[in-house]
Amino acid sequence: MTVRTISELVPVLQTAIGPVILISGIGLLLLTMTNRLARTIDRSRELLEGYEELSSNEQSKVDREIKVLWKRARYVRAAILLASSTCLGAAMLIILLFLTSLFQIEVPLVVAAVFIMSMLCLIASLIFFLLDVNLTLSALRIGLEGHRKR
Repeated sequence: MTVRTISELVPVLQTAIGPVILISGIGLLLLTMTNRLARTIDRSRELLEGYEELSSNEQSKVDREIKVLWKRARYVRAAILLASSTCLGAAMLIILLFLTSLFQIEVPLVVAAVFIMSMLCLIASLIFFLLDVNLTLSALRIGLEGHRKR
């Protein structure tokens, strides 16, 4: 095992910038997702307030909207889990890059596997996020039913 000089680590630092930027971007995405989850939970609580006092027709409408909100919350939770996994993968990638440089070991398949898994998690996270956005319109449709009749 040889000790590397700082000048030899500079290219590794430059290579690690990509995963660091990915972590920063995913952080903003996570902020958006957690806000959506909080809004979904708040809306569910709001709908359930005074549920017993509603007419059976109104309760049915609330029940349908709560079902959509529950599904949305599950989609956002999955998106958050997968986006967090993307961040963990990017952090592992940075560590791997440094370790391979410090100890002069070549493990391109491991580095590639970690990167590919991170990107697959990101793709899956965005798919769940899009499913949540799509379900938002379903909840809105339920909410607008009463207004169409008026």
